Amino acid sequence: MAEDDPRERRFTAMYDACRQRVWAYAAARAGRETADEVVSETFAVAWRRLDDVPDPALPWLLGVARNVLLADHRARARRDASAAELRRWARPATGDVGAEVAERLAVVRALASLSEDDREILLLVAWQGMAPRDAARVVGISQAAFRVRLHRARRRLLRAAEAEPPARRAAHPTAMPLKELS
Repeated sequence: MAEDDPRERRFTAMYDACRQRVWAYAAARAGRETADEVVSETFAVAWRRLDDVPDPALPWLLGVARNVLLADHRARARRDASAAELRRWARPATGDVGAEVAERLAVVRALASLSEDDREILLLVAWQGMAPRDAARVVGISQAAFRVRLHRARRRLLRAAEAEPPARRAAHPTAMPLKELS
């Protein structure tokens, strides 16, 4: 940009006049570390929307800074909620991790050997955590029919897991407690 560009002069004057107050506003609400980022984002918005910035600019800039802080707060809340959900789903390892991995592989292999309908029924209940009443709605059948299909799918899964080759079972004798699925 040319040095005599009126947009650049206006922005520079606005920045020089308001930067400290925008920083103080952000620091008071979110701390010093966050304040620098808020000032940067606020003035980036101001540059992009320079024609929309009224005179005096400070109230408008503080409104932008407030919105930047709110967006940061929402993003942080989403990250925290996501991390909490992952922690809820992740079971801490107890005992031999290798045995747990072998057990999970055996279940996945057994699950893969089932029909698509059986897999869907089992996954809705076991992995999606749905109650049979709700899962029956997803599949489009009555609750009674769903319970019958779930019982049969569980039996087929247990049989498929027990049919695993003896060499694999012998290598991981503790890896197959599938009683939880029945």
